[in-house]
Amino acid sequence: MTMHDVRRCLTALAVVCLSLPLLAQNQVRILQSNAAGDRVHIIDPATNTVVGEITDIEAAHGVVASPDGTRVYVSSEADDTLNVADMATRKFIKRIPLSGRPNNISITPDGRKVYVGIRQAVGNNPGVADVIDTASLTKVKSVRTEGPVHNLYVTPDGKYVVAGEAGGKGHVSVLDAVADVPAWNIELGEGIRPMAMSKNPDGSTNLLFVQIGDFNGFVVVDFKARKEVTRITLPHLAAGRVPMISGSSESHGMAVTADQKTLVVNSRLNNALYAYSIPDLKVVGRADLSGKGAAWVTITPDGKRAYVADPVGNQTLVVDIPSMKEVAKIKVGQVPKRNFTMVIPSRTSTN
Repeated sequence: MTMHDVRRCLTALAVVCLSLPLLAQNQVRILQSNAAGDRVHIIDPATNTVVGEITDIEAAHGVVASPDGTRVYVSSEADDTLNVADMATRKFIKRIPLSGRPNNISITPDGRKVYVGIRQAVGNNPGVADVIDTASLTKVKSVRTEGPVHNLYVTPDGKYVVAGEAGGKGHVSVLDAVADVPAWNIELGEGIRPMAMSKNPDGSTNLLFVQIGDFNGFVVVDFKARKEVTRITLPHLAAGRVPMISGSSESHGMAVTADQKTLVVNSRLNNALYAYSIPDLKVVGRADLSGKGAAWVTITPDGKRAYVADPVGNQTLVVDIPSMKEVAKIKVGQVPKRNFTMVIPSRTSTN
């Protein structure tokens, strides 16, 4: 084959490739709620800019998105509802009445149910998790918990819901997400703050990481054994830095990277984000933050960026996880708290 023939083949191949539909990449968005505002900010992690807002939501607490990227769910402490927004129009399409004042929310991997932690006793129950059917957009059940629920998460395999008691004896109530009934619980002694989970190769839950009370650290629970295995105190303040906050949920916000290799942990006290290796749970990095108190954190699907809510500075801080360096600050609304990583699945496009 002559060089001329090679060029002709390459040209023909290029024409064929250009004529084929282009497969768009998954679109990632960070949803940042604002507890003292009336909106959720939508952040593009590719540019670290706010690219949209979902408005008309007072005292937003929990926020999640459907797996297909079409809906956003937000709990409102102002009117005791779960609010459902259409992502395309960014308008709320329904406000679902709940059993009481809602806190954190979580969605099953298949998107069929949203669980809402209710931060008060309901009837004869010390606490409940409301179950929302996303097809009918109705509350179909309330599952008993061992106390009012502040933090609530669906396990990676979708089989269980982990609900943390706001105060009291610090119960973690584990619910069966198939039958929607209580399964088991563990008592950790202080009110349950944010939690995170690692998973086994088969998708089942391995370790449960729990922040509690005013402890500047976290508790590690073996999920299968149903027992606490250790408590880890976060490192002391770095030289030259002063405590940001003391005696008020000093460690608040955790997340596990998708490859299951890294746990990131906020320290409000130290105003820092720490990286721990999994499974040995050794400190492998620290990012000193410029804000006024790390409070919640979510991670991009590739595990490269962490987004830390700073409710005092009204901003979201961006940390590059491989280097553990703060790389951006994004102004958002009033008292930003919960945040969530939303993935909008790729669709074939001819553009």
